[in-house]
Amino acid sequence: MKQFIDFLPLLIFFIVYKIDPRPVSLAGHEFEFGGIFSATMMLIVATVIVYGLLYLKQKSLEKSQLITLVAVLLFGSLTLAFHEEAYLKWKAPIVNWIFGLAFLASQFIGQKPLIRRMLDHAMSLPDAIWTRLNTSWAIFFILLGAANLYVAFTFETIWVDFKVFGSLGLTFAFVIIQFLFLARYIKQEDTDKTT
Repeated sequence: MKQFIDFLPLLIFFIVYKIDPRPVSLAGHEFEFGGIFSATMMLIVATVIVYGLLYLKQKSLEKSQLITLVAVLLFGSLTLAFHEEAYLKWKAPIVNWIFGLAFLASQFIGQKPLIRRMLDHAMSLPDAIWTRLNTSWAIFFILLGAANLYVAFTFETIWVDFKVFGSLGLTFAFVIIQFLFLARYIKQEDTDKTT
């Protein structure tokens, strides 16, 4: 459910982006609805509403949600202010690189790698495996950021499709690979508990 809530603003962005731009009149004001700029406005509004409601419910936001909120506000506002979609194209790469650098830096700062802090309550792994897992997430986010940047500026007709569904598909595939890698440790841990 949490992943769907985080994905909702991006889905709204995608739907509005796919609508052919058309003039719409609202409260005596006429504006264009559909296309990249109204989709960017809807992304900002939806993100603020979703994370605002989450903040009211939880009394805080996760760091990843806070980074996403700031990035949407910053890059979305620049896109609208300068009427230039290139700013929005930089959002996904920069956010992914921040996540990648956070995973990487956590191996040298603090007592535990970031992935261990996130999953330590759910499983017990040797230190070397936690480090390998953390490094793989850092590399994944850095490569995902590079892929987003490459697609955004090379394949301009499909960059929104890739941003919404390509990145999600790659992340899902990576999580499955991680699960398959961890499955042997989970089974081994379960076997150790029963003997």
